[in-house]
Amino acid sequence: MFRDQRLGESRQDVLDYLSSREADERIFEADLLVDKAHLVMLREQGLISGEVCSRIMAALDDLMEAGSQALGAGEDVHEAIEAYVLARVGPEGGRMHTGRSRNDEVATCIRLALREEMLDLMQEQLSLVGTLVRLAEKHTETIIPGFTHTQHAQPTTLAHHLLAHADAAGRDLARLEDAYARVNQSPLGAAAFASTGFKIDRQRTGQLLGFEGLVENSMDAVSTRDFILEVLADLSILMVNLSRLAEELVLWSTSEFGYLELDNLYASTSSIMPQKKNPDTAELARGKTGSVFGSLMAVLSICKGLPLSYNRDLQEVTTHLWRGLDWARSTVRILDGCVSSLKFNLERLEKSSGAGFSTATEIADSLVRITGMPFRTAHSIVGRIAASGIRPGLAELDEIALEMAGFRASERGFSQTDLERAQDPRSNVALRANTGGPAPAETERMIRDRLERIAAGEERLAERRSRVERALGELGAER
Repeated sequence: MFRDQRLGESRQDVLDYLSSREADERIFEADLLVDKAHLVMLREQGLISGEVCSRIMAALDDLMEAGSQALGAGEDVHEAIEAYVLARVGPEGGRMHTGRSRNDEVATCIRLALREEMLDLMQEQLSLVGTLVRLAEKHTETIIPGFTHTQHAQPTTLAHHLLAHADAAGRDLARLEDAYARVNQSPLGAAAFASTGFKIDRQRTGQLLGFEGLVENSMDAVSTRDFILEVLADLSILMVNLSRLAEELVLWSTSEFGYLELDNLYASTSSIMPQKKNPDTAELARGKTGSVFGSLMAVLSICKGLPLSYNRDLQEVTTHLWRGLDWARSTVRILDGCVSSLKFNLERLEKSSGAGFSTATEIADSLVRITGMPFRTAHSIVGRIAASGIRPGLAELDEIALEMAGFRASERGFSQTDLERAQDPRSNVALRANTGGPAPAETERMIRDRLERIAAGEERLAERRSRVERALGELGAER
């Protein structure tokens, strides 16, 4: 807050403690835009003369060109900008603050800066989804092992596996898009918290800044940070999904799996063991997930007990927001590059697809389809075979079926050819052509659908950017 002479001098360590200048670098340009929109509205409402408005606007334009390094001392960026304007324009420059408070000003600046970050993150997330889908497009016929509990479970395709990650990333994008609508609301004009006695036009400033609506209640407008909580929660979910992808990159690149190799750009060598190729970027993606969680937990803790309306505690919130955003955005970009440059060991993947008797489920399913026995009986028969550790022939299968089902499978039309087909991973995959399954025809359909979704997402993003650019272009034309 501004120092009042009644409070006397303050020690430097106290001033340093109160200062937000370092964090305010992120909202410097947003602050100038807010100042300009507020000035235009004041002029249009007859609350400031055109001549004074033009002089202040010129000072703000000069500052925008010079950058934040042109600012002098000040507790925060808002105070420093006002001091700059007063130095350039004189006492009349103080009219810039008519009808507003730093409370609604900073809330507006955060939303403006966050909006831009979110648009960029949406673009990066679209790129990641596109990378996964286009990679899947190359591997609809690539047979790989599928896992549950990190145990070989059933054969699937690499396309099916990659599309699972793509769909999770797509939901992460959808959550960001949904949150964007609530971020892009204007609190400007709420003043300290109880509005202002000046006849202002909040809709006009919101329009000039490209907002889609107002945070209407003036007390809520300055004191809420739930939009930050929502974004950080969405980022935390996003990072969970990225961390799962990163974990598989780590696991699958080990010599025990040997399913893929990371490009050298995304790996490093050991300082002591020359044979090592460490998946450092993927490991850091897992680690930074915890850091984003920490940002969310910190902001939840700061906000949980605050009475209405504004409290200085909220100054600490934005630092955690920018950190969480930076970690999430960098992780999306790094994993996008990492995935796009992966080298898969296709021979090893296919050879491993039948390991651990992973075709057992299809043997049981085939017994049900051909002989008509109940699935649970077929499950028990195949379970007995699996426990024996032998690769079953029709004779062994018949012997166990007679004991457990009361008849030989071959007596009801189950042949050696059926058994061999059921044990073939590629045949397993081809049979699973239901919606969302791994059969090549179905993954090809999903890929076409996801590519259409990506194109639609790019159109929505372009429209959001265009709407903001049009508004800010109108504001930039004001003098």
